[in-house]
Amino acid sequence: MSADVETVVVGAGAVGLAVARALTIAGHEVMVLEQHALIGSETSSRNSEVIHAGIYYPPGSLRAVLCVRGKALIYRFCAENNVGHARCGKLIAASHDGQLPKLAAIKATAERNGVTDLEPLGANAARALEPELACVAALISPSTGLIDSHGYMLALHGHIEANGGSVILRCPVERVERTGAGFYRLVTGGESPGAITCRNLVMSAGLSATRLARTLSYGAGYAPPETYYAKGQYYALSGPSPFKRHIYPMPDGAWLGLHATVDIGGRCKFGPDIEWVPAIDYGFAPEKLEKFLSFIRGYYPGLDASRLHPDYTGIRPKLYREGEPVPDFAIHGPDKHGLPGLVALFGIESPGLTASLAIGEMVAAILGHSAAVMA
Repeated sequence: MSADVETVVVGAGAVGLAVARALTIAGHEVMVLEQHALIGSETSSRNSEVIHAGIYYPPGSLRAVLCVRGKALIYRFCAENNVGHARCGKLIAASHDGQLPKLAAIKATAERNGVTDLEPLGANAARALEPELACVAALISPSTGLIDSHGYMLALHGHIEANGGSVILRCPVERVERTGAGFYRLVTGGESPGAITCRNLVMSAGLSATRLARTLSYGAGYAPPETYYAKGQYYALSGPSPFKRHIYPMPDGAWLGLHATVDIGGRCKFGPDIEWVPAIDYGFAPEKLEKFLSFIRGYYPGLDASRLHPDYTGIRPKLYREGEPVPDFAIHGPDKHGLPGLVALFGIESPGLTASLAIGEMVAAILGHSAAVMA
């Protein structure tokens, strides 16, 4: 008796698609199941589209290691596949002298992560690069960039199909079971109701990761982690961008502040803010603009509020609640949950887009090891 397909990836966001691509390259027969009508309809299309350098994350963490590795991979992938991107750089700005020790600490953390190209700038040097920026000092990160996330995901989709894989849209997975033969049985709804069995399963379901993982039974001692929703909204600036590079204020804990980013078309936007919400809701709250204005003017005093307009909102899957310590990415393989051929991803938010190809490598290695152990 054999499974319907060797490997199923649940979720066609940037990470799920990158994982599927890595698995097809490794020789897997892969099917990606996506609940929405388009790929990348949730977190992957509602973010800042920044290629991160790997600056802020705890040294040795998956966030740090996969971001730095993923940055190199994604720049190469974009160049080889004509995906819109640019190494535009980023300035991390200190608004007063009391933030200077924190600025130095950020540089030290980045160096421990292998990001050795940060350079300190005084106020005059920073303004020479970005005349609209107000700061007392800054760090410049030349390897930070921007990407056309939609173009990137379309390229990943193309690679999957070129390598014999497939992506099935409008196919929500309602629950997962283990069969007596040791396969995974996925019960699907939507326009494709039914069930499909697979030998290997990757759950890259983003905002739905915990809900889906909890439909499956595990051995004693393992439970999928809880996912919490953090909503952020963005304002776009009409007319020419005041900045050529991304501008980041000093971080506030895990929150990187209301930063200014430039997209592939040269448009400037500000955000995201952060609001903890109990359910997925992409509604925009324009009354929050006043808080936006005071924060942005801390580093961009020349802001003309009449040029700002609501853009979009996004929701990030967090593994912690407001005020709690920030955990690492959770990439759980058989050594964690005890089930062969299963990899479950939880809390893959920023820098998940940057790290996506590196995450794909990691998942392929986990499943390759799992198959070798079973053989």
